[in-house]
Amino acid sequence: MPAEGPRGAKLNSRWLTIVGIGEDGLAGLGDEAKRRIAEAEFIFGGKRHLALVASFARGKQRPWPVPFDTGMAEVLALAGRNVCVLASGDPFFHGVGATLARKVNPREMYVIPAPSAISLAAARLGWALQDIEIISLHSHPIDLIRPLLQPNARILALTSDGDAPAAIGRLLTELDFGTSRLTVLEALGGPKETLRSVRADAFNLENINPLNVLAIEIDSNPQARVLPLTSGLADHLFEHDGQITKREIRAVTLSALAPRRGELLWDVGAGSGSIGIEWMLAHRSMRAIAIEADPVRAARIGHNAVTCGVPGLVIVEGSAPKALARLETPDAVFIGGGGSDAGVLTAATKALRAGGRLVANAVTLEMEALLLAQHTKRGGDLTRIAISRASPVGSMQAWRPAMPVTQWSWVKP
Repeated sequence: MPAEGPRGAKLNSRWLTIVGIGEDGLAGLGDEAKRRIAEAEFIFGGKRHLALVASFARGKQRPWPVPFDTGMAEVLALAGRNVCVLASGDPFFHGVGATLARKVNPREMYVIPAPSAISLAAARLGWALQDIEIISLHSHPIDLIRPLLQPNARILALTSDGDAPAAIGRLLTELDFGTSRLTVLEALGGPKETLRSVRADAFNLENINPLNVLAIEIDSNPQARVLPLTSGLADHLFEHDGQITKREIRAVTLSALAPRRGELLWDVGAGSGSIGIEWMLAHRSMRAIAIEADPVRAARIGHNAVTCGVPGLVIVEGSAPKALARLETPDAVFIGGGGSDAGVLTAATKALRAGGRLVANAVTLEMEALLLAQHTKRGGDLTRIAISRASPVGSMQAWRPAMPVTQWSWVKP
């Protein structure tokens, strides 16, 4: 029985063909790909791709609209007809295939992929794909690369244009990774393919093809700004005015928040933004909203987010609980230690989804009293965290205790 299409109509099986095309054009297409292109009633693709198949394609050619329609309205309108979509390389590696799969049942698609630019780059360099970091910077800030800058790391980055490799070289130099080796791989798989290498701090390559992959071999010195892979980053990695959840407390707090792939955090009274930033550093799928009433601190959070490689952190300038209204439902909420507004706790517990986690820290007696009351009412866990640091006392050392923190953690039923 034919499957139902996106609008509920009965469709012929696999009405949509997606064909990946490399820079080698027709030479890289197999017989099956050519046959399906030739037999298609409608062919979608970029102007460059459509030109490559114009000599044997008989169907109506439909260039992608500008701006690109992620809703795929024109394709979906032809559901059940013989439709072919042309894509660059592997359609499911940051490609149109993934966009279509969100709209069309995969059982209605027949996909013929070509090697991705990343696969071709790894093959040219002799790099094992499972041992390297891969990131797409296409239409994204290059600051996303910062968390990947680890000693001896190898990175393959898709870029947006011919200017990005030089910009990344400048960023690496600024962060004391200037001796790292950059290789620009251009027009991979085609007759104009080139590979050029240079040190980051001596980048002088010109006329770079917009279709490029940047390979990075990280070389660092002791001063390089490496973001550790564990939670509890050093305080000096964040600009702050003292309003920051300190390193050790932050590590315990992130553990209690228990980040899980793709989740959204509310960081209420964000201060320096350190909790939300480290939440997002846990995985590139993580999202966070930092809520901060002080405009100077809010601006500082934005700066910290960029320098820590999570420019996607959303900043809401305003006072809770009012600023929490109409925000997306969170999977987890963190409330900092200086407040004493019962309304914030009430709003946060109400907004949290079922099964979501709330963690609140108290350093004042007033806030601690609120947490004790919430624990009595709702249950959860109460923890007292006390940190002492050695510091000079005359010619000797002694322990100086920091302000103790009472932490309440709770999972919403």
